[in-house]
Amino acid sequence: QVQLVESGGGLVQAGGSRGLSCAASGRPGVSYTMGWFRQAPGKEREFVAAISWSGDSTFYADPMKGRLAISRDNAKNTVYLQMNSLKPEDTAVYYCAVGALLGSNWYRSDYWGQGTQVTVSS
Repeated sequence: QVQLVESGGGLVQAGGSRGLSCAASGRPGVSYTMGWFRQAPGKEREFVAAISWSGDSTFYADPMKGRLAISRDNAKNTVYLQMNSLKPEDTAVYYCAVGALLGSNWYRSDYWGQGTQVTVSS
């Protein structure tokens, strides 16, 4: 059974940085794309970033582009999300996922983590 476990959430001041991790277990696939999503209170879950198996291709959602860095360590089955210059509107539960991209668009999610809360105070 595939499990994704996020960590690194917490409280951070506006303008600060936060790094998230997501460890996959249970053999999600031979070569799998991983991504990050977020869901703020009262809003739908939205795409944040994704990275290909090789790590050569990365994709970011416009609202956070330039403030994010996604990376992965396949030896550890872990994907990372470094978030910088955080704003109060970045407050959300952040989820990692295993899925697939079609071009630069995330179009399928196969597995989800349980999420980790990031709260940005003003």
